[in-house]
Amino acid sequence: MEITSTRIQSQRESLQRCRVRFDPWRILLYIALTVLALITLFPFIWMVLMALKTPAEVFEWPIQLLPDNPQWSNFAEAWARQPFTRYFQNTLFISIGTTVATLFTASTAGFAFEKYNFRFKRPLFMLVLMLLMLPPQVTLIPTYLLVRNLGLVNTYLGLMVPGLTSVFGIFLIRQFLQSVPDELLDAARIDGCNDWSIYTLIILPLLKPALAVLAIFTFTNMWNSFLWPLIVSDSREMYTLQVGIAFFSSQTGTEYQLMMAVAVISLLPVIIMYVLFQRYFVSSAAMSGLNR
Repeated sequence: MEITSTRIQSQRESLQRCRVRFDPWRILLYIALTVLALITLFPFIWMVLMALKTPAEVFEWPIQLLPDNPQWSNFAEAWARQPFTRYFQNTLFISIGTTVATLFTASTAGFAFEKYNFRFKRPLFMLVLMLLMLPPQVTLIPTYLLVRNLGLVNTYLGLMVPGLTSVFGIFLIRQFLQSVPDELLDAARIDGCNDWSIYTLIILPLLKPALAVLAIFTFTNMWNSFLWPLIVSDSREMYTLQVGIAFFSSQTGTEYQLMMAVAVISLLPVIIMYVLFQRYFVSSAAMSGLNR
């Protein structure tokens, strides 16, 4: 009897697993998510396919989605029309430098606001949060005057000034550190760690998911920045990729396949950045619900 009841129980469990596996609502949910994903990705797919077409296929009617003979030479031709290699190097240097600076300033400021007590701590943090409500257009002219008075116009440092810190990053780090108990820092101080050791040996390893999220946002914003580099750059040698693409589009006219080719190349670093830090991005979203 005991063996029979065990078999019956195992059969029930198998049937239950089958019901869960073939749940029609779950299948419909997966189908809906797949359709939404395809709708989201379609503009990017269309951009890649457009970059591989001939000029005649671009204006063909009715519209043909796939090119008959993919023109991979469009990428080389578009890249040779302008000094895009120089633009790419400028943008990469500025984006990486700004991202590193933002990670350092935001992590140290967020750590100080969360784990240290000092005078006017709460009013200062509220003042920092108020800066989130200011649109960048409001601070554009004062920032430019500051950069000009410092003699940083048409320099890499001048291009990086607006992104050397991030109010959103400070807020993100502070909120993330609320899940770190104060007893952990007290134990480190008892063991003889100073503040810098606590920051480098304890705080930074715990901040990997939050720093990855901040790195993705900062790198993407700096890579896609257009207005500030356009204002600060006086020579083509200091143009960023987005400014170069704008000038290129004004010169190419109706050669849309070449513009799409340059746009595809400009997206690759952002995609690579997200792929590299995707694991930390997902873990940050999962751990955000554990903060007190």
